[in-house]
Amino acid sequence: MAQVEGIETSWRYGRELVKVHDRGGIKLVESIRSIYSPSIDWSQGGPLVDKHHGGLHYEAHMADANFRYSSGPGRTGFWCYGPTALISFCRGLVKAKLGDIVQVPKELINEH
Repeated sequence: MAQVEGIETSWRYGRELVKVHDRGGIKLVESIRSIYSPSIDWSQGGPLVDKHHGGLHYEAHMADANFRYSSGPGRTGFWCYGPTALISFCRGLVKAKLGDIVQVPKELINEH
């Protein structure tokens, strides 16, 4: 989960908010927004932090900038680190809702 960020994290959580209807080979995707990126957009991620009673902590003592923030939904015990507060919160939320291992479409995986 520590390597997940950006579109991958947004997809993992967003898939819970999107409905796909399969009608005889024709797929209709019904989405709440055309671009859903709660891990990078405070107007989308901020309400999730409030809804899930998330805590956001800046870890100034961490030498690696990729782990400067820790966050997660309240009362779950699932906290993750990340380079930004929203990324760390979304990682924790994904882990709390979907577990440690989640399958993501190959097209969304950012090879480093």
